[in-house]
Amino acid sequence: MRGIYLVTDRSLCRGRPLTEIVRQAAEGKVAYVQLREKELPASDFIEEAREIKKILEPYYIPLIINDRVDVALVCGAAGVHLGQSDMSYSAARKKLGEKAIIGLSVDNWHDVEEAEKLDVYYIAASPVFATPTKTDTKEPWGLEGLKKIKQFSRHPIVAIGGINETNISDVIGAGADCIAVVSAICAADDPEIAARKLSDLIRSF
Repeated sequence: MRGIYLVTDRSLCRGRPLTEIVRQAAEGKVAYVQLREKELPASDFIEEAREIKKILEPYYIPLIINDRVDVALVCGAAGVHLGQSDMSYSAARKKLGEKAIIGLSVDNWHDVEEAEKLDVYYIAASPVFATPTKTDTKEPWGLEGLKKIKQFSRHPIVAIGGINETNISDVIGAGADCIAVVSAICAADDPEIAARKLSDLIRSF
């Protein structure tokens, strides 16, 4: 896997519809979209997920649901992203099937070691740098931590946390296969241009 991985956050969209942010990000050639909704009731989450899936389908961009395996199943998403406190990988795999994308956050070295036993699609090093959008995580991995994961793990690495135009090249150089961003696109003046710039940077590396 390679490219820009958008993680949505409606609170950062500056009053703009989340669907429009996603549409612009798709035009800007993001590779993946993860729909993250911590507050929405399940019915509203499902409705939104179905709408965003329709937006992404013409671009062949996979929709990944954060945490909620039930929502991913109902809306027909490509997969799910799991945190360490979410449903286990094995349980999610049984529910979603062998073809589903299942990603897993790794917050510390023990998580990285345990992930080696699992056939996850990717691991997400979280956070690489300190960031206000990820306040429930452990000590940042930093570039050296990312390099250590790359040397050890057999899985593709999605890097998330405080990544933008100024440091994306360093993060890719440290071993990230994919770059996850939140505010760099959701809060941008022009999400399409922001997504395109980031996508071009990772493609040119």
